[in-house]
Order: sequence, then structure tokens, then C-alpha cells
Amino acid sequence: MTIDLRDVQDVYKDAGSDIIFATLDLKRADPASDKAVIADLAEHLPAFINSMNIRYPDAKLAVAFGLSKKAWDYLFPDTPAPKELEEFQPVVGPKYTAPATPADLFFHIRSQNSAVPFELMSEIMTIIGDNTVTLDETHGFRYFEGRAIIGFVDGTENPSALDTPEYAIIGDEDPAFENGSYAFAQKYEHNLDAWNDLTTEDQEKAIGRRKFTDIELDDKKKLDNAHNVVSQDNKDGVEHKIVRMNVPFSNPAEKQNGTYFIGYARHWDITKRMLKGMFDNSDRLLDFSTPTSGEVFFIPAKSLLGKIADDEL
Repeated sequence: MTIDLRDVQDVYKDAGSDIIFATLDLKRADPASDKAVIADLAEHLPAFINSMNIRYPDAKLAVAFGLSKKAWDYLFPDTPAPKELEEFQPVVGPKYTAPATPADLFFHIRSQNSAVPFELMSEIMTIIGDNTVTLDETHGFRYFEGRAIIGFVDGTENPSALDTPEYAIIGDEDPAFENGSYAFAQKYEHNLDAWNDLTTEDQEKAIGRRKFTDIELDDKKKLDNAHNVVSQDNKDGVEHKIVRMNVPFSNPAEKQNGTYFIGYARHWDITKRMLKGMFDNSDRLLDFSTPTSGEVFFIPAKSLLGKIADDEL
């Protein structure tokens, strides 16, 4: 597999400390206008990012922009979509369901400076605002020690930094879309009062790891439906990984606390099998976590964004 990291959007870097997620729909009043707006965005987004990096070099800005299957088919009806891109379908388990919430466009903007994602998203909206409807905008933050809002360290199961591109970036199995990625975005709201009523020992059994040290529990001490058991993909006896980023968000006065899960993968099928494992086996964490959204997006390579900008699709 040949990967050119210079051609890859930011699908393998850490989640940042100040984050904006946004999903939007195109208004679809004028297909030609919508396509022109997306071309305009594809042309200007790299310059917007470069400008922010020049002005705020310590902010560590990272950006991923993607399109769903329904957006691809609408904007580029004569160009086949990436092989694994599909409209997300609900995953229905015996107790819980992962809902499908269709959207056209996806943005994941993160930085070490809260002003930078605000500024970049504002610039993006100057281009696409008249042609889109915002479905969801979620502002996240880095919790203590990089922990999820439920108190456990996040990202322990991620591949190592050297291996990350192999798991997150499309290769020569789909040459027209090489250096792209599949992103799955899913928003959860937590019942933290109920979660925090559990003893630390019971929380650890539910997650499968120690809360303070992050050491994995012996299998005998985990619940059968512990999160780190049922969320693995071990097809054909091999553990398949994705790049996971769980971003906390909260409105504390309203007691709204949640996690925005984003998973970047070379193969969408791996993420899909992970979700099926969680919901088919009633992941213990789902007793305290309600999914409220779900959609899969394709994150184009920078060179493909250039073709979109030049109206070559």
C-alpha cells in the first residue's frame, strides 16, 4: 500500500482540545448552484487552513471535510462513489438501536485554541451558508488527561502512531479514492448520574479497564458485554482496528453530557462490524449512553478535492 500523507486530510491526528463537529444538508433547490458551492469550498478550504496555520502556528489546527453517499450521488451522479460508501442504516439490537440520521456534509475541526475552529467554521459558512441547512453543530473539549467524559482514558485501543495510516487511509484497493478515508460520526448522550452511582469496580467491569491506571482487566473480571469486548472486530481471528476519537461535550447547567464519537477507517466495513457487535450484544455502556445520530462520510484526499474544485467529476 502506498500512502502519501501530504495528500491526506487530518484523519489520523489526535482529537485536539477545542473541537467543532458539524453536519449539514444541501438545500437542493438548485443542483448546479449546490455543486458550484462545493467546488468553491474545495478550492478555498486549503487556503483557509494554510492561513490559519500561518497566523496561529501553535494552535495545531487539524481539519477533515467529508461527504455522504447521498451527497456524492447528488453532486457527482456520473462518477461512481467509493466502493464502501453507503447510506448508514440503523443497527437494531435486542435492547438498543443505533439510529441513522442522514446528512450531506461533515466537518471535524480541532485545535489547541478555541478561537481557531470558530474562525475557520465561520469562513466555511461564508461559502456554503446560503446553500445549506445545519443539522447539528457540537462543540467539544479535551477532558482531564484525555479521558472520556465518563472518566476513562480514551484511545487506548487505537493503533500506534506508525501504524495509524494503514488503518485509517484508503489504499490501492480503491485507486480512484486512494488517500481518502471513511468517517463514522455518532453522537451519544450520557446519564452521568446513573453512571456515577456505580462503584468504580462496576464501572471498570463495564468498560474492561482500570479507571485510574487504564490497565486492561483480566477477561474473567470483565462483564461478557464489557465495552472493550463487544466493540472489537475480530473477523477471521484477527483484530481489525480503526482510529477512534471520543470527544466530550456538555451543557452542565442543563445536565446534558455526551460523547461525540468519530471513527476514521480504511474500511467502513470494520467500523460497521464494531457497531454491530456493540448493539447486538447490548454493550453495557449503552445502559448509560443513548446514541442520537449516525452517518458515514467519505473524506476525500486533497488531490481529489482539487478535482472537485476544477469540476472534473
